[in-house]
Amino acid sequence: MPRGGDERQNTASVYSQYTRASSHRYKSAKRGLPFNVMLVGASGLGRRTFLNTLCERPIIDNESNNSDTNIQIEESMKIQSYDVELEEDGMRIILSVVDTPGFGDSIDNSNSFKEIQDYLEYQFDEVLEEENRIKRNPKFKDGRIHAMLYFITPTGHSLRQLDIDLMKNLGNRVNIIPVIGRSDSMTEEELKKFKKRIMQDIDQHRIPVYMFPSTEDDDDETIEENNELRASLPFGVVGCDEIIDENNNPMRVRLYPWGAVQIDNDQHCDMDRLRYVLLNSHLSDLRDITHNIIYENYRTEKLSNEECEDDDEMGVDAEGENTAMSLAA
Repeated sequence: MPRGGDERQNTASVYSQYTRASSHRYKSAKRGLPFNVMLVGASGLGRRTFLNTLCERPIIDNESNNSDTNIQIEESMKIQSYDVELEEDGMRIILSVVDTPGFGDSIDNSNSFKEIQDYLEYQFDEVLEEENRIKRNPKFKDGRIHAMLYFITPTGHSLRQLDIDLMKNLGNRVNIIPVIGRSDSMTEEELKKFKKRIMQDIDQHRIPVYMFPSTEDDDDETIEENNELRASLPFGVVGCDEIIDENNNPMRVRLYPWGAVQIDNDQHCDMDRLRYVLLNSHLSDLRDITHNIIYENYRTEKLSNEECEDDDEMGVDAEGENTAMSLAA
């Protein structure tokens, strides 16, 4: 619910216009709780401004940020990582954000698909190798991505083939949360229809995205919250570095000739809601699903394939030995 100035100390974000319940379950994590996010989407969708907005501080300078809106010269995709410490509702979070500048800028993006998949699987392999060590490294950094935010171009039509292929290929390797970049380029009615069309495409193509699942142990309030979040997909986000003073309260606003977009107002965009999901209410669920389901499935698949390869090699060796014995006889 919207809050007044007296309630500001009850929320994790100094800019949020809402008081939301805390859902952190790792209050005892003295060293901080690692949480890894990947940003994927074509240039010009405001990924970098989104990162600054999410962290509520300049992580990427304005000079770098401006390149996100300029005409791009086609070049290969890069993978860049940014680490920042945050404190949300008394919980220290070690946030690692992996950006993918250059994605979607080429005519053929198959190499970008493979590079992202290789990165995700490499993090799994690192954890698997660490688990198999006799003596584990207490300073080992778990780089598994807990959530991928996939930025959809606000065309107003439907998902592009690029969007469908990427999310289908990587849905079994990471929790994908679809978002519409620069959603303020659409009217409220246009955005509503576009969201509905995208979810129809996701259902039609059976694209595995994070759908805010509820369990038997969840209370009515949690189930209702998950239903509301599910109905908000894909999240329409707007980033902003400008801050104004509104009745002695700092407010992040994008100013246009036709009006203003309040970044942290749920009536204007879903930025505040998405930030709460990532850094509070569903942080533990995204981590748990990554470890208990996505990683375990990959681990089982990896070890099963290795066993099959070993069996094939043993069969070839045995066949060779039998041939040698036959020739000797």
